[in-house]
Amino acid sequence: MDLIVDTPRIEHHRRAFGIGEAAPRISWSMTSAPAGWAQAAYRIQITRGSAARTTFETESADQVLVPWPDADLGSRESASVTVAVRGADGAWSPASNTVRLEAGLLEASDWIARPVGAYWNEDPTSDERRPSIVRRSFTVAERPVKARLYASAHGLYEAELNGERVGDDTLSPGWTVYRERLRYYAYDVSDLIVAGENVLGAWLGDGWYRGRLGWRGGFHNVFGDDLSFLGQLELTYADGSREVVATDASWRAAPSPIIRTGIYDGEDYDARQEQRGWSSPGFDDAGWEGVAERHRSPETLVAPTAPPVRCTQEVQPVAVLTAPSGSRILDFGQNLVGRVRITVRGDRGQTVTLRTAEVLQDGELYTRPLRGARSADSYTLAGDEGDETWEPRFTFHGFRYVEVSGWPGDLDREAAAGRLVARVYHTDLERTGWFESSNPLLNRLHENIVWGMRGNFVDIPTDCPQRDERVGWTGDIQVFGPTASALFDVSGMLSGWLRDVAIEQLPDGTVPWYVPVIPSHNMWTPIRPGAAWGDVATLLPFTIYERFGDPQVLRDQFESARAWVDLIDRRAGDSHLWNTDFQLGDWLDPAAPPQDPADARTDRHLVATAYFARSAATVAAMARLLGYDEHAEHYSALTKAVAAAFAAEYLNADGTATSDAQTAYALALQFDLIPDDARRAAAGDRLAELVRESGNHIATGFVGTPIVSDALTEAGHIETAYDLLLERECPSWLYQVDMGATTVWERWDSLLPDGTVNPGTMTSFNHYALGAIADWMHRTVAGLAPAGPGYRQVRFAPRPGGGLTSASARHLSPYGEVAIAWRLEGETLHLDLTVPVGVAATLELQGRHPESILPGVHRLSVAAPGPITD
Repeated sequence: MDLIVDTPRIEHHRRAFGIGEAAPRISWSMTSAPAGWAQAAYRIQITRGSAARTTFETESADQVLVPWPDADLGSRESASVTVAVRGADGAWSPASNTVRLEAGLLEASDWIARPVGAYWNEDPTSDERRPSIVRRSFTVAERPVKARLYASAHGLYEAELNGERVGDDTLSPGWTVYRERLRYYAYDVSDLIVAGENVLGAWLGDGWYRGRLGWRGGFHNVFGDDLSFLGQLELTYADGSREVVATDASWRAAPSPIIRTGIYDGEDYDARQEQRGWSSPGFDDAGWEGVAERHRSPETLVAPTAPPVRCTQEVQPVAVLTAPSGSRILDFGQNLVGRVRITVRGDRGQTVTLRTAEVLQDGELYTRPLRGARSADSYTLAGDEGDETWEPRFTFHGFRYVEVSGWPGDLDREAAAGRLVARVYHTDLERTGWFESSNPLLNRLHENIVWGMRGNFVDIPTDCPQRDERVGWTGDIQVFGPTASALFDVSGMLSGWLRDVAIEQLPDGTVPWYVPVIPSHNMWTPIRPGAAWGDVATLLPFTIYERFGDPQVLRDQFESARAWVDLIDRRAGDSHLWNTDFQLGDWLDPAAPPQDPADARTDRHLVATAYFARSAATVAAMARLLGYDEHAEHYSALTKAVAAAFAAEYLNADGTATSDAQTAYALALQFDLIPDDARRAAAGDRLAELVRESGNHIATGFVGTPIVSDALTEAGHIETAYDLLLERECPSWLYQVDMGATTVWERWDSLLPDGTVNPGTMTSFNHYALGAIADWMHRTVAGLAPAGPGYRQVRFAPRPGGGLTSASARHLSPYGEVAIAWRLEGETLHLDLTVPVGVAATLELQGRHPESILPGVHRLSVAAPGPITD
C-alpha cells in the first residue's frame, strides 16, 4: 500500500484564512500506509510569498499540533505548507497536497478603521430601535491583485460590496466579552473589486451587543448603546502598493428596511423601505446622513479560533396544519434552530407574519415556554411584479412549528413547492462522531442529541435556543463537554470561549454561572461560586486536552483553573468540606418540584465537595503535564484531603451514602472518593439496587446524568446500565423519544405523559445537558474510547447488552478515522475495526486478554461473551 499524507491542517481551523496565530501549529494524518509502518520523521516545506521554499526535517513520531518550524508570520502574510513523512526504512513519502494559510491583522497598529454608524435620537430602552445601513463609495484606477476585508461591529453586521453579499457567515461577529475581545472576520473580496467606482456597505442589527438580553424583562445595552460597523478594506496592487478604505467619518448612513430586530423577538422587515442599489456603484446617497465615529481599542480586536455561524441545512415542511382556531401552522418535523426563508408574491403593503414555537398544545401554537421572547418575524411586501424572497438577518429561533398569517397565496401548494423553508444555523463545526445500533429508538435518541447540540452551539455553547435566555451556562457545557467532543470538532470554539471564561472570572477566582456575563434581576447577580458550574474552569480544558491532544489549552487555562480551586479551598477551610454557599446541586433531578429545580435527592453540599475533589485532582493532573511539579504536589495532597473529608462526612461504614440517591453514588464512584474496595463494591451494588427499585427510571439531574451509566458499568452492573438506558416510561431517555421528541429536553418530563407541557416556567424542548449519555453510548455500547490524548491511544471495548445485536461508532480523530462495528450472530461476535496510522489501539473483550491492534482495517470473529448479569 502506498504511503500517502493527507492535506495538513492548521491549528483548529477548518479554513486557515485570516487567522490570529503568528506561529500556527500543523497537523496531518495518513490516508494510507504499508502494513506495520510507523512515522519516524517528518518534513515540513513552507513557501512564503515569492521566497524560495524552506524545508524543515524533524526526527519525531508526532503528527498532531507540531510546532511551526519557521519564523513567525507577519500580518496579512500567506504561506503554503506541505508535509512528507519517513518511516524507519528511511524512505520518504511524496509531499502532501498543499494547504494555504493567511494571517489576519496581528498587531493593533494594523488597524486604522473606527466603528461608525448612524447617530439618531432614539429610546435606548426600546426593543423597536430601527437599525441603519452604512455605505461608502470609492474609486480605484485599476483592479487590485488582492483585496481583503477585515470586518466587525458593535452589534451584528452583513457586509456588501458592489451589490454582492460578502461571505456566507451570519450573526457575525458573534458573542464574546466585547469590552476585552471583539472578534473580526477576514474575507477575500478580490473578485468583487472593479476598476472605477466601488461601494462598500453593511447592514447592522442589535444582536447581543445592545439588544435585549436576559429574562424577567431583560436588559438593554449590556455592552454599549451604539450600532456601528467596523470595516477595513485593503487593496494590494500589482506593483506591491496598498490602499486602505476604512470606516471613518466620511461614511454615510440611512434607515434600514429592517424596522426592528432582536435575538429574542425576531425581525420585522418592510420591503417598501428598501433603497435598491444602495451598495452598488451609481447610487445617489445625497439624502443619506453622516455617521458618528465611535471608539474601539484595536488591542481588543481578535481573530476567530473557530468557524462562524452558517446555514448548514435546509428543511422542508412535512405538513401544513389547520389549528382549531383556524390558524395555519407549518410542521417542519424537526425541532431546529434557524430561520424561515419565504418566497412570496402579493400586493404592496401586505404583511406575512411568522410565529415560531417548539410544540403545539391542543392543536395550537404553544408559546408559553418562550416566556418573554416574541419569536416572530414579519415581512411587508414591496408589491413588485414577480417573486420576493426574504429571510431575517439578525435573529434566530428554536422551533418545529411556524404559524403563518397574512400569506397572500395558497399556503398548502406553496409550502409543498418549497416557497417556505427552514434554514438551520449553528457554528459550522466539523462533524466527527457517529453512532448506530440495532435499536431504532437508540438511534433516534442519538440523532436528537446531535440536533440539540447543533441548535445550542450558535457561536457560544448555550442552554437553550428559543426563550428569553440563550446564554452560555458554564455547568451545562461542563457536563456535556465529552459528548460535544465526541460528536463535533469543538476544540477551537470551546478554547476560544474558555478565554472569555477566564476574563469574566472574578479576582477571587469565582467563575460566573454563564459567560459572557449579563445582569440578572435576582438569584444570579451578584455572581457567586457554585459547584459543577464553576468547575468548567478545570474540567472543560482537560476534556479538550484529552479529546483533541492540545496541551496549549492547559497552559492557557491553568491559572484560571487554579484560581477556582484555590477559592473553594479558602471557602472550605480546614474541614475540606464545601458545605456553604448557594449551590444548584443536581439541577433538575426529576423528583425536584417544577419551580424548584435545585431541590434534588442528593445533598447539594455532597455535590459541591465531590466537585472540589475532582477539580483539585484535575489541576494536579494539569500541573504534572505542564511540568509544574510544586503545584502538582500541592493539589495532589489537597485532593487526598478533600477525598478523606468527603468519605468521613458523606459515606457510611457499610459503603452507603448519607444521600441514598443515584447521583450521590455516581459521584463517589466516578470521582474516586471511596477509600477502600469493599465500600466501593457496596456503593456500586447500592447504586444498581436504587436503579432497580426505581423501575429502571433515571433519578439524576445535570450532575448525575453524565456519569451514572459509567458508574454502573465500572461497578460491574452493565446490564443495569442498559436497563436504565432502554427504559421507556417517564423519566427516561427513551420516554422523550416515544413522546415524539426530536431534540433532548431540559426536563425529563418537559412534555407530560398526557401530552401537556410541564407547568414549570423553565421548560425548554432543546437542551443538550441530559444528552450527555451519548459519550457512554460511543465508549461502552459501541466500544470506541480514547485512551490517550487526541486518540493517540484508543481502546476498543464493546459491551454488548440490552438485547442489541449490533452497534457501531466512528470518530474522525486528529490522526484520522477510528471506527468499530460489532454484530452478534448466534454464538459469534463479529468485529470490524479501523485504526489510523499513528494510533496505538487495544481490543478488550470480556473473557479475553487485551490485544494490541495495529493500524489498518481488521475483521475478526470471536466467541460471543456469555449473558451479562449483575
